[in-house]
Amino acid sequence: MEKLYEEARKAFMNSYSPYSKFKVGAAIELKNGEIISGTNVENSSYGLSICAERSALFTAYSLGYRKNDIKKMLVIGDTIKPISPCGACRQVMSELLELDTEVILTNLNNERLIYKVNELLPYHFNEGDLNG
Repeated sequence: MEKLYEEARKAFMNSYSPYSKFKVGAAIELKNGEIISGTNVENSSYGLSICAERSALFTAYSLGYRKNDIKKMLVIGDTIKPISPCGACRQVMSELLELDTEVILTNLNNERLIYKVNELLPYHFNEGDLNG
C-alpha cells in the first residue's frame, strides 16, 4: 500500500490547479502489480477540468485495462480528514471499477478510510437505467 500511496502523492504534486489551488492525486494498482496514476487538471472553464480519479481511470482504460484488471484505487488530497471523491468521480468509479473494488481515501498525514465502490455510491446509475 505504501507504493500506491507514494505514486498518488507524486501525481498530487503534478496537479495543475491554478484556480482552486486544490491538488488531488490518484493511483490505481492493477492485478499485475503495475500502478497507474492521475492528477486533477483544471481549466478556466471549470466544466472542462478533470479530477484525479477520472484521470487515472481514463488513463488505465486508454491503455487497454478494464475493471477486472484493477485491484484497488487510492486518492490523496491536502485535506484535514481523508479526501472524499466528488459525485461525478463516484459515478465513474461505479462503472469503471468492480463494485467491490477497494478505494482508499487518504490525506497528506496518511490518515485512511477504506471503502468499496458500492459503499461510496450505493444507488448508482448504470446501463440498465438507460433501457427505460
